[in-house]
Amino acid sequence: MSRIGMAGRETVEALRRQVAAIERAGDGTRPLAGRRLPVDHGPVDAALGGGLAAGVLHEILPAAVADSAAAGGFALALSLCLAPAERPLVWIRAAASVRESGELHPDGLAALGLDPARLILVRLGDAASILRAGVEVARCAALGAVIVELYGDPKALDLTSERRLMLAAEQSGVSVILLRPGAKAAPGGAETRWRLASGPTRPLPMNAPGPPTFDLTLVRHRHGPPGGPWRLEWNRDAKRFEPLHFATETIRSDPDALPRVQPAAPLAGRALWRHAG
Repeated sequence: MSRIGMAGRETVEALRRQVAAIERAGDGTRPLAGRRLPVDHGPVDAALGGGLAAGVLHEILPAAVADSAAAGGFALALSLCLAPAERPLVWIRAAASVRESGELHPDGLAALGLDPARLILVRLGDAASILRAGVEVARCAALGAVIVELYGDPKALDLTSERRLMLAAEQSGVSVILLRPGAKAAPGGAETRWRLASGPTRPLPMNAPGPPTFDLTLVRHRHGPPGGPWRLEWNRDAKRFEPLHFATETIRSDPDALPRVQPAAPLAGRALWRHAG
């Protein structure tokens, strides 16, 4: 996993160099642009009109502060659904998000089904820098997906900045996920907006924790009505969600519950950390 620190201008320049190298190594194609990709092969895909649109902007809001870590896991899992296999992913985080939710860990990424070597992790201090970096990175058609994480409701995030992210995604065919822990819902320009809460996991033999489970509501859909709630379990091997059945009134029965992940075997022959910049 490449890590680029939070020293403003130097960080952005290092990111530009790394993304430019990826773009030179790519084939210039936009294989998923305009396609709808399956999320759960079930009710969520049906509500979306056949799957989640690739090459556009999607927005995720945690239902509560305690769901911020779960929302990050869901954003990463959704990126794996949207990204062509083996293409690099970029995650741009705010320093405030790191303080609230903690650093990402390679073992946790591997447990969700991501080879940490595919991820470029960027940390910047202010929302304006994060949004500018997000637009620049999203224009690189050789990437798989981009997560732009902003904490709270910064003034720099408005309809214009969201429109820039959407245009960059449409230009390159790279899906962009706007992850907003600690934020309130407001008018925006994303294709879809999701409210995400952690769900209870099903126990495995010997009472081991099962795969992560998410309670999901489609709050806004540009081309259709809202929908949900749904309960989905992440299948890291198939890189897709499995629908689970539940009584609606049971959602959020434990507001402090966080999804748990089963341990992943070490990645043989791969270094879990790469340094860049």
